Amino acid sequence: MPPYVAGKPASADAFKLSSNENPYPPLPGVLEAAVTAAASMNRYPDMGNAALYAALAEAYDVPATDLAVATGSTGLIYGLLSAFCEPGDEVLYAWRSFEAYPIAVLAAGATSVQVPLLADGRHDLDAMAAAVGERTKVVLLCSPNNPTGPALTQAEVDGFLDRVPDDVLVVLDEAYIEFVRIDGPVDGVATYRGHSNVTILRTFSKAYGLAGFRVGYCIAPQPVAAALRAVTLPFGVNLVAQAAAVASLAARAELLERVDALVGERTRVLAGVRAAGWEVPDAQGNFVWFGFPDQPERIAAFVAAAEGLGIMVRPLGTDGVRVTIGEDEANDRLIRLAETFER
Repeated sequence: MPPYVAGKPASADAFKLSSNENPYPPLPGVLEAAVTAAASMNRYPDMGNAALYAALAEAYDVPATDLAVATGSTGLIYGLLSAFCEPGDEVLYAWRSFEAYPIAVLAAGATSVQVPLLADGRHDLDAMAAAVGERTKVVLLCSPNNPTGPALTQAEVDGFLDRVPDDVLVVLDEAYIEFVRIDGPVDGVATYRGHSNVTILRTFSKAYGLAGFRVGYCIAPQPVAAALRAVTLPFGVNLVAQAAAVASLAARAELLERVDALVGERTRVLAGVRAAGWEVPDAQGNFVWFGFPDQPERIAAFVAAAEGLGIMVRPLGTDGVRVTIGEDEANDRLIRLAETFER
């Protein structure tokens, strides 16, 4: 089983663009809520996550019975595959996609079926639908796709679901959903409402800036959510994390302002990178993908050049390098890297 590789930390004089973190400080009121909750650290957290479930249920107009929370969306992925897969079952997903997918599949004793992405970094939904077989138990759709960036449309997902049997669980991994700016984007909540086999995963780690607290949430039909809650680690979402997540939901207006600012920076970075001659996929998360398929030497050289400019980036196998949209100065350095690195 390959280990999960975290983004390389930054030194004091460098920017960390390797983990898709939000560069902004906590939202108004969130730090205060966390500090207040920390005063009760000698007590266990609410294992039922009642306050967080109530806030999520109100925010999305869904029953609390259709919710589950865990340590980030990664924890939810592990839980879902543990709940629904047995040895011999298959889990289907695009590749390259989120690095935790193949590890979680192995941990569940299931078998990965990886369908190559299209040349533009998008899911090949026709090939994925054709790959669904009798042993397929779960399909993972990552939108926007981490690390390449493109997002799925509602029409694409609807067409895919029409071709998938109802007894196959389709998981929409929407960790970066707040950053999407395309025509006709998939509406995960509406899709879950219309299908008994659709589950959506979201997180407070990215747009909400709670990466250090690890809070992910699932919205799913009640039997799926119940199964996920049954296998989730008790007390997995700690006391302080629950308080910070509830406070973050209350500060959603401020959150969206920050997301808009990051999207603006993303647009500026994409324009600069493409003006320098790079062909990069559509970026709908808070990151940009530089593909170097089967060119490990070029990947290593790009990473070294980035470090020379004071930015830490994320190489992923022999496929390419993902770079987070960060502080303005960090983004300036990324554009400079694109302009100076010999393609």
